[in-house]
Amino acid sequence: MAKNEPIRLQKFISQCGVASRRKAEELILGGHVKINGKTAILGDKVTAADKVFVKGKRLVMPKAHYRYIMLNKPRGFITTMSDDRGRKCVAELVKDVGERVYPIGRLDKDSEGMLVLTNDGDFANKVMHPKNGVYKIYRVTVRPSIDEEQLIKLETGVELDGKKTAPARVHVLHKEQGRVVLEMMLHEGKNREIRRMCDAVGLEVARLKRTQIGCVKMGMLKQGDWRDLTELEVKKLLASPIVNGKPI
Repeated sequence: MAKNEPIRLQKFISQCGVASRRKAEELILGGHVKINGKTAILGDKVTAADKVFVKGKRLVMPKAHYRYIMLNKPRGFITTMSDDRGRKCVAELVKDVGERVYPIGRLDKDSEGMLVLTNDGDFANKVMHPKNGVYKIYRVTVRPSIDEEQLIKLETGVELDGKKTAPARVHVLHKEQGRVVLEMMLHEGKNREIRRMCDAVGLEVARLKRTQIGCVKMGMLKQGDWRDLTELEVKKLLASPIVNGKPI
């Protein structure tokens, strides 16, 4: 909790590990909680600067222990922590992390590659918020081939759901009979956006792999494995990728 950010008293008590929020409400209603020497009432809010006592014992908010995980998601897993239809979830791949972490953004079931998970909600919002324009880079295999007109349409934007997609960076990595490998760089996060963009210009996506977010590359991390990001990598997630020696 930031020093000047008020939160509900029962939430503060719960985060201090004293009681559940429901039990905390009972303690407040029972007159067992004081804020800065005054008996608290339900509805009070506190900051980390306030002195909160429960039955005479002062509560101290524990320091947050944030985790930032990079996962190489295989195809066949959905980007959620549970599923009532019994499908494989990325939660199975990070169950040994030791913290409850959640995905930042999504990769659809048939896509693979770099996925970041964290228990830092504020940071997750920064990465996902459109105003920050965090770039993601993908390696996309399409069929059957691609011409200059299709490339231009992908780069300048195609219409999806009545709205034109934001400009993207697209270039050909490899081309052979019946298939082309593209590198696509986008800063939007619409549902299945790349697949729908390609479909709109007459291309079939055979494989889609995210390889980079911001200035952080997935590198040689094995499929299905995860690792903690370094402090520097966490900062680089919000930085613009380098293209031709310059940030875009």
